[in-house]
Amino acid sequence: MKGFTLVETMVAITILTLAISGAFFTANSAMVASNIAHDQLIASYLAQEGIEYVRMMRDNEYLAAYVDSAHDTTNAWSNFLNPLTAACSTSCQFDPADNSLRSCSGDGCSVLWLASANIYTQKQTTGAATPFTRTIRATSVTDIDEKIVSMVTWNYHNSQYSVTIVDHLTPWQ
Repeated sequence: MKGFTLVETMVAITILTLAISGAFFTANSAMVASNIAHDQLIASYLAQEGIEYVRMMRDNEYLAAYVDSAHDTTNAWSNFLNPLTAACSTSCQFDPADNSLRSCSGDGCSVLWLASANIYTQKQTTGAATPFTRTIRATSVTDIDEKIVSMVTWNYHNSQYSVTIVDHLTPWQ
């Protein structure tokens, strides 16, 4: 008999298909894992940035009190807490474009936009929308201890992911 029979050909095609599909599945899994890791790294930086923005607000109040009140910073902590706790007791967002806090919850929290200057902002700009949403929550622990929670969430392939960073701020006068 010369050549292959139909059964031999079908068996060879099946084996070849299985060998190739395993490699494609592995490559696809590696790409998905790489994209999730990439997004998780960006989300970690954005969550830390949220903490840093709140820390900047505290420091700015102390600097303003120091300059305006002849080096008396006794009211700086309450000046920092008043707008923070008013906006962020449940959930808020900080916009670096205008250094403002706004209260939000659930679907009322907007996604971050990547502006052309490579700054993530809450307001729609000429840049591109990102999948990330950053929220900040402030909770009073004691009179001189404020717990700050910065959380970044995003969706990838119909799965929700999040990164949360917690810090405690105190008056440093």
